[in-house]
Amino acid sequence: MTMEPAKAGAAGEGEFWREGRNALLRRLETSADGLSGEEAAERLRRCGPNVAVTSLRRGLLFKIARRLVEPLIAILLIAALIAGATGDWQSLVIIVLIVLASIALDVFQQTQAENAVDALRRTVAVEVTALRGGKPVEIPVREVVAGDVVALRGGDLIPADGLILESHDAMADEAVLTGEPFPVEKLAAPSDPGGGSVDAALFGGTSLVAGTVRMLVVATGADTRLGSISRSMQASEPPTAFERGVHGLGMLILRLTGFLVLFVLLTQLVRQGLSIESFLFAVALAVGLTPELLPVVMTVTLARGALRMAQRKVVVKRLSAIHDLGAMDVLCTDKTGTLTEARIAHVGSFGCDGAESAHVTELACLNSRFCSGLRNNLDSALLASSAGDDESWRPLADLPFDFQRRRSSVLVGRGDEREMIVKGAPEALLALCDRFERADGGVEPLDDAGRSRLLALFEAKGAEGLRLLGVARRTMPPGTGELLREDEAGLVFAGCAAFIDPPKASAGAAIRQLAAAGVRVKVISGDAAPVVRHLAESLALPARGLMTGDEIAALGDSALSSRVRHVDLFVRVAPEQKARIVLALRRAGHTVGFIGDGINDAPAIHAADVGLSVEGGTEVAREAAAIVLLAPDLGVLAQGIAEGRRTYANIMKYVRMGTSSNFGNMLSMALASMVLPFLPLNPLQILVNNMLYDLSEVGIPFDEADPADLAKPQHWDMRAVLRFTLVMGPLSSVFDAATFAVLLGVFGAGVETFRTAWFVESILTQILVIFVIRTAAPCWRSWPHRFLVLTSLGALAVALVLALTPLGHPFGFVALPAPVLLSILAIAACYLVLAELLKPLAMRAVRGRGAARSRRPGAGRARAF
Repeated sequence: MTMEPAKAGAAGEGEFWREGRNALLRRLETSADGLSGEEAAERLRRCGPNVAVTSLRRGLLFKIARRLVEPLIAILLIAALIAGATGDWQSLVIIVLIVLASIALDVFQQTQAENAVDALRRTVAVEVTALRGGKPVEIPVREVVAGDVVALRGGDLIPADGLILESHDAMADEAVLTGEPFPVEKLAAPSDPGGGSVDAALFGGTSLVAGTVRMLVVATGADTRLGSISRSMQASEPPTAFERGVHGLGMLILRLTGFLVLFVLLTQLVRQGLSIESFLFAVALAVGLTPELLPVVMTVTLARGALRMAQRKVVVKRLSAIHDLGAMDVLCTDKTGTLTEARIAHVGSFGCDGAESAHVTELACLNSRFCSGLRNNLDSALLASSAGDDESWRPLADLPFDFQRRRSSVLVGRGDEREMIVKGAPEALLALCDRFERADGGVEPLDDAGRSRLLALFEAKGAEGLRLLGVARRTMPPGTGELLREDEAGLVFAGCAAFIDPPKASAGAAIRQLAAAGVRVKVISGDAAPVVRHLAESLALPARGLMTGDEIAALGDSALSSRVRHVDLFVRVAPEQKARIVLALRRAGHTVGFIGDGINDAPAIHAADVGLSVEGGTEVAREAAAIVLLAPDLGVLAQGIAEGRRTYANIMKYVRMGTSSNFGNMLSMALASMVLPFLPLNPLQILVNNMLYDLSEVGIPFDEADPADLAKPQHWDMRAVLRFTLVMGPLSSVFDAATFAVLLGVFGAGVETFRTAWFVESILTQILVIFVIRTAAPCWRSWPHRFLVLTSLGALAVALVLALTPLGHPFGFVALPAPVLLSILAIAACYLVLAELLKPLAMRAVRGRGAARSRRPGAGRARAF
């Protein structure tokens, strides 16, 4: 047996409808009467059950173990163990609790992604009618195999991907896959290859809303389009911008720690040999460089950002996505429902000369009002826009719409007058006409030149994004009371009713907001190029270039990454190509957001740095998204981006302050250990200094951001953080050296007095400089949040009380003489003035190399706090 199922989910391999019915039947070794029971059982045994979506939930221990080996988590745990070994049990407990909280949050985030896959599983049917040996039998969907023939009717879910063998007025709802709200007509596939279209295919997870079909199952399980979506959602995507930033910070701290510890151990070995005290001092340096409260500051900052975003109708499911939203510089979006209203609206009618025509609207509305059968979206839009029909006409007979004729006709009467009004596809309707109606109501013969002119008019209107419905009429003999299909000939073409999915009123302003914020909008659509181009023009979208789905399919990943950065419009895009575009943009160095609402959008949502969905989207899309918009409006998203940048700015304040200050202090102690006959601070005093400084920064999440921080995308840049550290850290060490010189050369301070004085100088400069370097503006022009003032000055007060009163005796502190204390205050004041003067250099270094940020998607994998 050589039967192979068609892989409907794979890009470029899923167009099985082009093979033709007979070729597929031969390839699948089956017939129009289906498989025998024995053959179906054998294929089920060999190929496995028809399960498109499988859940790959990981165990709790596996999830925790993955996070324990991340650099920053590992550093914190090592610091906790060292603190416990030196008797600092409080630090051990605090650090362990912080690590556990961050791991719990991360595990919760992964569980959310697993929930998206489970939601996808719930879209699959349970049972289906299959032909086994030509007889219909009810079987579980999981037992459907390639080669089966199944019978479906309106209301049924499609069990797998397949080709339509027979169709009777069938329409399928494919919104869960395509995002388009309108049912799609489904036709039987031709016998021979080459003439088939996607209208002859049905896909698992969608539903049949009208008619009946007999379908040949071509692909089952993981080979279906739904299975392809499931696999892509379970795949490990490149780390997000936030994860790369956290990983980079962990590696930076690890390198700085290793450098200082090895430096101290080497100098102590050269000077006096290794001792327990020098080893503990080196260990204390390592702990002192560890930002124990970084997870807390990040979590609190992100949580506060989430609360503020909730007030703006943006629900944050994954806290780290707030940062990614602020870092986003490319937003990919479908047009339907985001840029447009996702509804059909009648925008007017035009006659054969292209001019607006109320008469054509009147004729179209009479047809929609009086024709029996299922009323479609176009009928509803016509009647909703109508100011009222001519009540003098009454219905006499009609020929409802069917898929063979593709039109509807109604016979109306007024006195002895009889008029037949026909409505349908313009090109098909034009073929039934031999005359056309002038603007003055007169009628002229329709020659070849007239037909060409009307066809050109249809094409021009279509290029404007309009969907057209042709309207024709025929005067019937008085007394006529019925209609026959033969009557639909010799018609007078009157014109067309025009419809459009109108752009959202707020979309243009929102796009301008995003552009002003440095975010480029790229439209990814399954629609034709003229429709998408017209939408871009109507919204004043600054679009560059256009690519089709066929062009995308012809490119490899590297070539696609090179092209997509210069293209803003993607048309006729297949569902599986959306994630390819997102990943190509990420490989090109962008931080990418994707907003979608259908099942077909879920892989792209999953692949993006920040996946977004809307409240009215499918459950699968909402579960896959990190952020859900309660209002499907890009204006809401623009506000969320500003909040994400504010959040990132506050996180970076802590990172810059913590690394530069801790590095400066630890560098001072390392250098001092080379020349002093004693350690400048004992290990316990180092830990107290570090803990109080961290507590002083607890108010950072509540601080405001500079306007410059909100003006453009913000990204982690560890080289910029390192440059800031190497400017501001050594600056503090220079004043530490001045303090050493004053204490030893001027006052001849003893060990306890030296350590107390330097502790006061260190904590005083560390905390007060927060108000200097928290902003790029002059510190007197940018005021901190009152809560940051409270935490910073409160921690400073605790430190001074501890160092200058008897409460500090257990820590090795002693009272300071007034001259020593005044000298320390003078040194601190000089340091703050010089920090304000040098700050523009350090900040300019941070801002000036934004383009050098580390944004490669493959630059390491780290999980977010």
